Amino acid sequence: MSQTDLLNIVHRPRRLRRTPAIRNLVKENTLSKSDLVFPLFVCPGSNVVEEVPSMPNSFRYSIDNAVKECKELWDLGIQAIDLFGIPEEKTEDGREAYNDDGIIQRAIRAIKEAVPDLYIMTDVALDPFTPFGHDGLVKDGIILNDETVEVLCKMSISHAKAGADMVSPSDMMDGRIGAIREALDDSGHSDVGILSYSAKYSSSFYGPFRDALHSAPQFGDKSTYQMDPANSDEGMKEIELDIMEGADIVMIKPGLAYLDIVYRTKERFDVPVAVYHVSGEYSMVMAGAEKGWIDGDRVMMESLVAMKRAGADIIFTYYAKEAAKRLS
Repeated sequence: MSQTDLLNIVHRPRRLRRTPAIRNLVKENTLSKSDLVFPLFVCPGSNVVEEVPSMPNSFRYSIDNAVKECKELWDLGIQAIDLFGIPEEKTEDGREAYNDDGIIQRAIRAIKEAVPDLYIMTDVALDPFTPFGHDGLVKDGIILNDETVEVLCKMSISHAKAGADMVSPSDMMDGRIGAIREALDDSGHSDVGILSYSAKYSSSFYGPFRDALHSAPQFGDKSTYQMDPANSDEGMKEIELDIMEGADIVMIKPGLAYLDIVYRTKERFDVPVAVYHVSGEYSMVMAGAEKGWIDGDRVMMESLVAMKRAGADIIFTYYAKEAAKRLS
């Protein structure tokens, strides 16, 4: 190309990148604090703040300190949490999951009393509540579907009674959204929403999370109920079924490795789409940052923006606090 040709260039995209002001004016996707949900781990005891070994700067909290954490989240502009609990007792029938005085139920009440406007979602699955580490009841090495759904309905009602705003079934049992919707409605909790983990893949990115909740499977893996990472069309089928059964919001999990699923979901369905920036994704960035190999803060923010760009309306992330501070 000659110098004359260069001088006659009509389209110069760099004009819109020259300064921060123009870059902000033409920005196509914007991340905000209201997009973020903070996953919160609660554990037995009092005055406990225990860092998860495989998740730097992520902690388990006793309920008293979980309340303090929620006050800080609210002050930072984070309006929603997703509660996960470690019970005092694991049993084969998972009965602590629907104990009205269980760890999650007590946490909901305490947090609502202290920060009444904080939107509380609660995890609905049995992996922390049984000794097997699977999301459902187990018999002869088989994860039972229908029997599990009955327990998940009890669990959802118990959370709703305690004051949960939304339940988040993460178990991937067939038919559980319709059953939970009916159970909530019949028990007088029609205002409680359902965020369904609709396309949850059998992923190796969940390892640090299972460390956090002491919920690693004690035999096999979760491939008989969580989805094959090779499948995309199947994800659309699962999402469609959950919407038909009454899901208010659908979730894709994990996040970064599954942004094609997020994009397809947003293009096809007219519902809010959530994505989970999972523990393995978080921990890899944190480990790389600790080694000095990457700028952890910039990589985290880039990852969250990528999820927005793919179509996510809501992002569950352990980086929510730090992101809120940066967005301020």
